[in-house]
Amino acid sequence: MMRLLGRATSGNVQKVVFLLEELGTPYAREDYGRQFNNTADAAYLALNPNGKVPTLVDGATVVWESNTILRYLANTAGAEGAVLYPADPAARSTVERWMDWLLASLNNPYMGLFREAKKPAAERAATWAADAKDMATQLGILDGAMGGPWIAGAAFSLADVALAPIVHRCLGFPIELPALANVRAWHGRVAAHPAFKTATAA
Repeated sequence: MMRLLGRATSGNVQKVVFLLEELGTPYAREDYGRQFNNTADAAYLALNPNGKVPTLVDGATVVWESNTILRYLANTAGAEGAVLYPADPAARSTVERWMDWLLASLNNPYMGLFREAKKPAAERAATWAADAKDMATQLGILDGAMGGPWIAGAAFSLADVALAPIVHRCLGFPIELPALANVRAWHGRVAAHPAFKTATAA
């Protein structure tokens, strides 16, 4: 059985749980990260030199970086994985570009707001307003680019899995956002997946 090392409250762990549940892949999640103070241990660093979560252990194979874990799981899942992560280069590029966009464009304002969101407004970092503006811009880009029911078009894919837990949190931050009709409709479709509910229950 696969082992998923990472705390249930991590957005990056949640995206992996989402896919494992969606595929029906047997796995055991183990508590690692932040409050568990165990990702700096020599045993963990031997698996993941970054000392971050998640890490996937599949027999002798160890995979880290959440989006890479998603690709690995899809590539080893047979026909169902091929639907989520198509082999055709053009179709695959429509999936991967949004996975990369998440890391390159959305992640910076997301992390800035995530760190400060639970603080009283008066105690938030001076970067709060700039991060909020940047997030609104990035989500607006996503909203304007959506040409179908799912992130990469007509089919549910790894792009949806990767973005869903993070965008779910973004929509809940106490900031002003544009209407985002496409993104909010997409979020409703994703939230209806039992696998997503399981992944984000923490």
